Amino acid sequence: MPVTAYDLSDRTVFVTGAASGIGRASAVLLAEAGATVHCADRDAPGLHETAALIADRGGTAHTHHLDVTDRARLEQAVASCERLDAMAAVAGIMHSSPVLQTRDEDLDRVLAVNFKGVLYACQEATLRMIEDGTRGSIVTMASSAVDTGGPGLLCYGAAKAAVVQLTKTLATEVGPYGIRVNAVAPGWTRTPMTDRHGEEQERTEAFMARMSPLGRTGEPQDVAHAVLYLACDASSFVTGQILRPNGGVAMPW
Repeated sequence: MPVTAYDLSDRTVFVTGAASGIGRASAVLLAEAGATVHCADRDAPGLHETAALIADRGGTAHTHHLDVTDRARLEQAVASCERLDAMAAVAGIMHSSPVLQTRDEDLDRVLAVNFKGVLYACQEATLRMIEDGTRGSIVTMASSAVDTGGPGLLCYGAAKAAVVQLTKTLATEVGPYGIRVNAVAPGWTRTPMTDRHGEEQERTEAFMARMSPLGRTGEPQDVAHAVLYLACDASSFVTGQILRPNGGVAMPW
């Protein structure tokens, strides 16, 4: 496969959760590969910072201030794109609570963003790609939490497991249209969502690094490269798969 398979010139990609962390890193890298990137997030200042980073590197970015749980607003944003070649549904939130202390509102909030928000993005992208006849790519964001249990991760892990099932199911349904659907399941990655303070941050990172055969934790760029691979032609024969940039923390069959 030639290096040009990673070239996204004349392609348009929509990225949710683009204001920070993995979403920002993905949006910037996709733009560096030549794509026009539509950046969506509810964090307006962060969203415009991402767009400025892309512009400073000579790329093209459009911003959409929205909450991914608002299906109507997401539909409008996707419809505003001149075309749509790839969707990266990255937006997500973190919540931690023991099973016995998990409240209905905790579960509902996490499922609304981490599952329903991804579902809406997938639905809108699929409808647009089918309408335009685009042999596009949809990339969802799962987590290594789907492969390894952990205290306090019921809401987060359950939502990400649902994303995996969504990814596999949708891949079987839209394959005949030439549309590919894959997920990225990162290991522990340093982002604003995982930031702690002071010694707690150091202890957390040290522990997670010890869990990895590579002896380190992830950076947003590590995950962004996985998103780029799945969004471009280099992965043209890949669908319904879970790509795991996790440092070897989980090695499922």
